[in-house]
Amino acid sequence: MAEDRPEAVIEARDVAMRFGSRTIFKDVTFDVRRGEIFVILGGSGCGKSTLLKLLIGLMPPSAGEIAVLDEEWSDLEGEARRALLRRIGVMWQSGALLGSLTLSENVELPIEAHSRLPEAARALIASAKLGLVGLGDAGDRLPSEISGGMLKRAGIARAMALDPEILFLDEPSAGLDPITSAGLDQLIVSLARETGTTFVVVTHELQSILAIGDRCIMLDKDAQGMIAEGDPKKLRDESEHPTVRAFFRREAM
Repeated sequence: MAEDRPEAVIEARDVAMRFGSRTIFKDVTFDVRRGEIFVILGGSGCGKSTLLKLLIGLMPPSAGEIAVLDEEWSDLEGEARRALLRRIGVMWQSGALLGSLTLSENVELPIEAHSRLPEAARALIASAKLGLVGLGDAGDRLPSEISGGMLKRAGIARAMALDPEILFLDEPSAGLDPITSAGLDQLIVSLARETGTTFVVVTHELQSILAIGDRCIMLDKDAQGMIAEGDPKKLRDESEHPTVRAFFRREAM
């Protein structure tokens, strides 16, 4: 008997985004399954980061529906909306850490905002989260005192502070050298497998896509929407779409 497919934790149906008369994308439909690493990829200007903002509820789509953990953003207000936000975590491209706070204090911020735990308990959780990303001995350092790769790891630790069911990563490998990027890819895969957290990763870094992605969708600026969905390795080896083939084989068009 075939194994049951994991449940969908994100459902996007016929999603479109427009700014005035300019269409970024339209008719975007996909599911993200629990426990997988799902990659949103494509070239510059295709709408990857815009789609991420829709998925985390920062802005509404121009058309279509988005449900996260069985809740539609369009239906949520007040405490119901805040409750869903506590179930997801986001790491922005730069890490977005507060420069005046130590790494531990940065990780404690969402815990302090969303719980009544005492300071000692918050510090213990922050230390554990930093340990998960290989920064267990760096909690008292400031963001200005660590490398770019460490900043990304600290950003992931803060995004995991509330034990989210879904973790969104915006261009996690951007600006990193190949060795540091490969180490971050390994960390993402390890965290996904060990914690069961669902990862949604926005990136155009080909090596990272192939290293971490269980499934992906590809957006295209000219097509104004999705042009591919599936296992990135299969898309690389089997796709007959010229733009998909060019992307995965690094060929000029």
